[in-house]
Amino acid sequence: MQLNPITWPKLAEALAERIAGQDPPGPWWRVAVDGAPAAGTADLADALAAALPPLGRRALRVSAPAFWRPASLRLEYGHEDADAYYQLWLDTGALRREVLEPLGPGGTGRALPSLRDPVTDRSTRAGYVTLPPGGVLVLDGPLLLGQGLPIDLAVHLSLTPAALARRTEPAQRWTLPAYDRYAREALPEETADVLVRADDPRHPAWTG
Repeated sequence: MQLNPITWPKLAEALAERIAGQDPPGPWWRVAVDGAPAAGTADLADALAAALPPLGRRALRVSAPAFWRPASLRLEYGHEDADAYYQLWLDTGALRREVLEPLGPGGTGRALPSLRDPVTDRSTRAGYVTLPPGGVLVLDGPLLLGQGLPIDLAVHLSLTPAALARRTEPAQRWTLPAYDRYAREALPEETADVLVRADDPRHPAWTG
């Protein structure tokens, strides 16, 4: 696989230009920036969302942890259960219903930016936002691929196991087995439309 070095700002710019230069597969673009938080998914998603409006594309920024299930459900098997983190934490039904399907074929364009604060576990009470046709949903989060979510463009930020372990905060290292399982079962490096190697945070490389 050919990987080309690039800077993070140039990567966001190149992705934005790719999206803006094509008609969306449906009325809207649904873009996912997938990867462990340690890879910098949120930062890239933020930069991409900021780069789109100057190119004529409205953007709606959504973070997958804002659609985690209530703590009473996701922590049913304990606070550090890697299998539950992989399979149960994300409320895929709510994410589909409130975000992905309204921005898909036949949708209304009326989407919910967030459902629940992942820290306080309380409703964010966010209001619905209407994204005009041609607009772009920019969703970031971990473990998004392989769940049948309707995504039009999937960008995966990849870390080797050693880099992931090194860059993951000690309090979150219990999640590492979930990412190992994800790599084996969902094959994100093979199924993503765009692969970004992020082992060195200063020097990413991508498939272009």
